[in-house]
Amino acid sequence: MKLPPVPSVLRGSLICLRRKCGKPNCRCLEGKAHASPALSYSQRGQTKILTLPRALVPQVRAAIRRYLQSQKRLERQANAGLRQLASQLRQTRRSNP
Repeated sequence: MKLPPVPSVLRGSLICLRRKCGKPNCRCLEGKAHASPALSYSQRGQTKILTLPRALVPQVRAAIRRYLQSQKRLERQANAGLRQLASQLRQTRRSNP
């Protein structure tokens, strides 16, 4: 099976889904549920889940990490912008009483 390319940035969390398949002779009937990696994310206030092939987990994890790093960088830039604007407003008010 050819795996799809993973986008460079993804928002969400990697989770492990555990469930029973319902087959009469399966080990999951005795308590050892099947585990599947998945990406959990919210969209318009609803939680969505994409089950993933195990081979994609490292790439998805890296894409989530890049998203979080970008988000932190943007937050730092926005905070610096707020500090700069506040400083400029203070200076303007001092020079124009």
